Amino acid sequence: MNIKRLATLGLLAGFGVNALADNPISSYHYLADPSAASDGDTFYILTDVDDYNNQTNWNYDIVGLYAFTSEDMKNWTDHGMIFRSRREFGNYPNNTWASGIAVKNGKVYIVYPDGASGVGMITAPSIDGPYTDPVKETHGVNRIAGGGSLIGSCDGIAHCFDPGILIDDDGTGYVIFGGGESNSRPYGNNFDIIKFTESNGKITFDKNSLKKVSLPNSFEAPYLHKRNGTYYLSFNNRSQVIDYGMSDNIWGPYTFVGTVIPGIGSVPDAHGEGGNNHQGFAPFKDKWYAVYHDRRLVTSDNHPAATTQQGVRSENPNYENHRSVSIDELTWNGDKMNKLTFTREGPKQIKNFDPYKTYIATTSSKQMNIRSRTDWTKGQPVKHVLLPLTSRSESWIRVSGVDFGKGAENLRIKAASVADGNKIEIRKGSATGTLAGTCEIAKTSNNTTFADNDCALTGLTGVIEQLFFVFKGSKDSTMGILEWEFQGTKREPEPQTPFGGKVWAIPGKIEMENFDEPGYGEGNDSYSDSDADDHGAESNGGKSYREGTGVDIYKKASGYVVGYNQKGDWLEYTVEVAKEGDYTMFAAVASGSTSGSFKLSVDGKDITEEIAVPKNEGEDNYDDFGKVKANVKLAEGKHILRFTVTGDWMDIDYIQFASGKDAKDPDNQTALKQAFRMNANSAATFDVFDLTGKKVASFTARGMAEAKKLWRENAQVRKTQGMCMIRNRSTGMIAKVRVTR
Repeated sequence: MNIKRLATLGLLAGFGVNALADNPISSYHYLADPSAASDGDTFYILTDVDDYNNQTNWNYDIVGLYAFTSEDMKNWTDHGMIFRSRREFGNYPNNTWASGIAVKNGKVYIVYPDGASGVGMITAPSIDGPYTDPVKETHGVNRIAGGGSLIGSCDGIAHCFDPGILIDDDGTGYVIFGGGESNSRPYGNNFDIIKFTESNGKITFDKNSLKKVSLPNSFEAPYLHKRNGTYYLSFNNRSQVIDYGMSDNIWGPYTFVGTVIPGIGSVPDAHGEGGNNHQGFAPFKDKWYAVYHDRRLVTSDNHPAATTQQGVRSENPNYENHRSVSIDELTWNGDKMNKLTFTREGPKQIKNFDPYKTYIATTSSKQMNIRSRTDWTKGQPVKHVLLPLTSRSESWIRVSGVDFGKGAENLRIKAASVADGNKIEIRKGSATGTLAGTCEIAKTSNNTTFADNDCALTGLTGVIEQLFFVFKGSKDSTMGILEWEFQGTKREPEPQTPFGGKVWAIPGKIEMENFDEPGYGEGNDSYSDSDADDHGAESNGGKSYREGTGVDIYKKASGYVVGYNQKGDWLEYTVEVAKEGDYTMFAAVASGSTSGSFKLSVDGKDITEEIAVPKNEGEDNYDDFGKVKANVKLAEGKHILRFTVTGDWMDIDYIQFASGKDAKDPDNQTALKQAFRMNANSAATFDVFDLTGKKVASFTARGMAEAKKLWRENAQVRKTQGMCMIRNRSTGMIAKVRVTR
């Protein structure tokens, strides 16, 4: 398609601000099939990812969902790929074409298709996730409709896809889906509506409420919205035009009215290129808005969206039918929707932009020569990173209508940089306009380690109509910007603080998961982790114990431990030493590797040599916690204690200090060996916990091996099938044991 443009479409030469108007909302993604929602304070747009895939470019291999929000209808925050198909829930869903969104009391509800063969739902506490499956939680199935679903089939619908969602004024929810035609459901008669309710966070679908709705010439993309007590059912017809009908009852019957969104071939700057159509309608601040997709980017001579789904730019892309998402104001004539007018400018900005908040870096009203990357960790909200293409003649984002009031003196930018010389210029009016300040971006160890950068600003007072972040550097995508925030005055460095405000007392025990809260500015971090993912979150129901740190904290039967430790990781703790003198340090550790080791330092000076963590043998090697020890000398007063991993793969539960050299273990452990595993021959009491942490049994045994054997033979096992934790009450040693009938 557009063969005559192929010679120029791959070029990304710089061009002026007006060469691309404010529509579409993103120039660095292909996006499709939008839906819309509003909670009164924020407007939401949900889209498919329509970027190039690893298979055939034109086969609509939709691998996930993107989301955008705005509070002023001009500046949009791109939250990235908030949901990835075949990632969060294993092998489902497959292709999430044309999903629908609703937001109520801050909670996000998304209904998605599984290709064309079923419909499901996901929910999250915020648009960034993490998402869970309420249908699975309540009904034990993965989908509302489709094979093996709540209703057991697709009710004869030809194309079981394109779901829309409406939460009514009384809190009752409705999902509409369907499309195509079949022998049992002829053309124009192929949509279903099903009802759901929510109580105490539990969503329940009423499968007996399923009802067919119909309108003339309806084909796909059913969408429900409500205004002044009237329900509106819009859809895409076979001519790729959005028509609609009205009813005073959600279940219909609906009276056909006419067209609300014309064919997208009449969209400005799309060179007459048409294609399928999709829509979403939502109110915001006394106005209504329509979202739709078009082909402005795929027909642009500059073509800034030519990338793969991984964000890699393609020099010779196959353009095919990829789409972009735009928005315009919807007007009314009484209770009828006027036919939408497509514009280049998009909606008018309805309020000034407040720069004194922390924003995801991909917040802008227009962009030039950037890419983005979504950092995804299962069970956590996504992080979306802006990646400038700094080798191009222009690389920038623009923010519109920015109200600086009395003035901003500082800009904080959290960024990663794997090259020297990367910087960001702040300019007024245009990408080459008046310079307000320059931020030198500090080099970091990798592209997922983000550091705060501050830069002084001048001349930013009152309302700035167009503010530009201009990216400078010698190589593309060596700089990743996570967030930014303007400040009235420069933020002074802030020291780290004890977790929960509690200083750890020595002598005494230090729980390793409760390391200090990080401060602000260089030298005030309280931890360092080799990657941004919390690999222990899944053990805690998908929620990180120390959100935002990436420290790998695992929930065990006896509490939390720090695991997945790699060489170079470190944690710091504010401690208060009662008096100067000799102490014995005991550490509860576990490892399935021969390489695990660590050391301790105080105020930057080592107090131990490297301490080896001997390898456990057997299946429970990371669950059998034993003790290692070292003699140390400590000075009286308040200090910063640092735990540093010197060898990969070890877990640590706690560190304990006892007064005196070669002191006894305060946990009353009778046989302490540097060889790590405790093999006391005397009888001890063992407690058994299920995976919820509930104690289910207690008995005596002569060591952990005997305790495991006794538990497997215990009649109580039948009531606690699966994995259990056994803990030696006197030594604190923990082991994991799996039992089956």
